[in-house]
Amino acid sequence: MEYINLGKSGLKVSKIGIGTWQASGDAWGQDVIDDNIIKAIKRSYELGVNLVDTAEIYGNGHSETVVGKALKDIGRENMIVATKVAGAHLRHDELLKSAELSMKRLGISYIDLYQIHWPDPWEQIPLRETMKAMEELYVQGKIRAIGVSNFAVRDLEEARSYLSKTDIVSNQVRYNMLQREIEEEVMPYCRKNGITIIAWSPLAQGALTGKYNVENVPRDRIRSGNEVFKPENMKQIERLLKILKEIAQKRKKTVAQVSLNWVISHEGVIAIPGAKTPEQAEENAGAAGWKLSDEELKLIENELLKIDIDYM
Repeated sequence: MEYINLGKSGLKVSKIGIGTWQASGDAWGQDVIDDNIIKAIKRSYELGVNLVDTAEIYGNGHSETVVGKALKDIGRENMIVATKVAGAHLRHDELLKSAELSMKRLGISYIDLYQIHWPDPWEQIPLRETMKAMEELYVQGKIRAIGVSNFAVRDLEEARSYLSKTDIVSNQVRYNMLQREIEEEVMPYCRKNGITIIAWSPLAQGALTGKYNVENVPRDRIRSGNEVFKPENMKQIERLLKILKEIAQKRKKTVAQVSLNWVISHEGVIAIPGAKTPEQAEENAGAAGWKLSDEELKLIENELLKIDIDYM
């Protein structure tokens, strides 16, 4: 496993972490079983993964409870635990309460990385109030680092301006081969300012694993509405998957591992794919520890330039 610094926090995190949105319950499919996800987290740790990411909104706290059960077996001190406060709880007192409830569900006395899940979309809650509450938790030692999620550059700049004793160390954003919006502004800004990018949906919710095609797409509640899986989009993606399969076969890797390696090949970027089983956890961890060649990256990029995903 490879590790990088999490922003300027002093924490070292694995380039492949494990995300636990799937631990929300059966919204991700009938094959979601808590015990299997706990085993997946434990297997990830055995393979060098030390970052687990969750959120209070995932299953109304259920995901945090599942992660907490895994931490009991792994040992809290062996994992970097990241969770997120929901957009509805960004008022000072509500945020402090959310942090305490998250710690209780996780069975821990401090959070390594506490993140704002998304900016207040209605801008009714002053960001200053939210950031002061986050810094208060940091000063009290209840969190070790402050992160954000789904923040644009303007949000990052404003949020950072309200901090005086620490800085934002990470921005968790969607990033994969098919969804690269952050490359224009967010990625350069984060790189320049030492802010780690944590890529959620690094496999485009499974579209970049090779498991799906035009005739076979996910039917669970979460992914059935994902427009990436529309027939006209999957036809384009299948051409990309053909190239990824060729690279995977030569490398003795899987398509998912090639797709994840592409994500973490970018400077300052780590990925948090989900895993429902220990086998998936093993596959995810196998995406680190090697590098796609310049020739392979160019081959992938040339095909990506031909893809125009329709989100309408």
